[in-house]
This record gives sequence, C-alpha cells and structure tokens, in this order.
Amino acid sequence: MGARLELLRGVVHPWHHDHFGHMNVRHYAPFFDDAVYHMWTRLGLPYSTMIPQQGVHTVTAQATTSFVKELSAGDLILVDGVVSRVGGKSCSFHLRMLNADTGEVHATYDLVEVFFDPETRKSAQMPDGVRSRLEAHLFDEEAQAEA
Repeated sequence: MGARLELLRGVVHPWHHDHFGHMNVRHYAPFFDDAVYHMWTRLGLPYSTMIPQQGVHTVTAQATTSFVKELSAGDLILVDGVVSRVGGKSCSFHLRMLNADTGEVHATYDLVEVFFDPETRKSAQMPDGVRSRLEAHLFDEEAQAEA
C-alpha cells in the first residue's frame, strides 16, 4: 500500500491575490503542476530516465481542481500526493494542497496521466516496469483510515 508522498512546499505571496484578497484560482495550477513533476521522481520514475529507459513519457489528459478553503498571503503550503489508479495506458494521481502549519486541506487536484510515445505521437501501453512501480505505490484509502 502506498503512502502519501510530500511533493512540494511553497508560500502564498501578495501577487497571488485577486481583488477578493485571497489566492486566485489561476495560481493553484502552477503549484499542482510542479508537484506532479516531483511525483514521478518520488515514485522512482523521473522524466529524465523515463524516455530513454522506457521509450514513453506521460501527458496530463484530465485535471480537476477542487477548492476547499481560501489561502492568504503568508500562508505556507505543502502539496502531497498518492497514486489513486493504475490502468493499461494511464494512471491517476490525487494531490492535496495543505496548510503547512495547520494541516488543513485548502484544495485537491485529481488528474489522469496518459502514457505517450513521442515517436508516434499517440498513447502507449504502460511499460511493465512502470506499472509495477505504480502498483507498489497504489494508495488504499480504506486501509489507510484503519491504520
């Protein structure tokens, strides 16, 4: 069973604010996008080796952000993530943006990553070595809740 992986830490700056005085929705995306790059490395599958060793990389096919609680300038954030699904040509991740001081969830990010062959410019089967690594990190929320 996989554990939550810490992926990124950051700070909310005044320039992230909109006219309502909280972090605007456009600024959540870069934090989550950067965290996804770190996710692959934390899983032992960095992009720097995925193409030369596996012949594929991934592209984000779908991403859904849920906004839970506002963030303000000076808030420290932590993004963690888990592997939530492993398919034939794709996998899914669930990320959370937390307040680093309180642990409160401020946003979640669910995405589908599709394996992509850069030569054919089409989706590709997930390589077995990648699959085994992802399956080893597959998060079981029910088992985690019981622990």
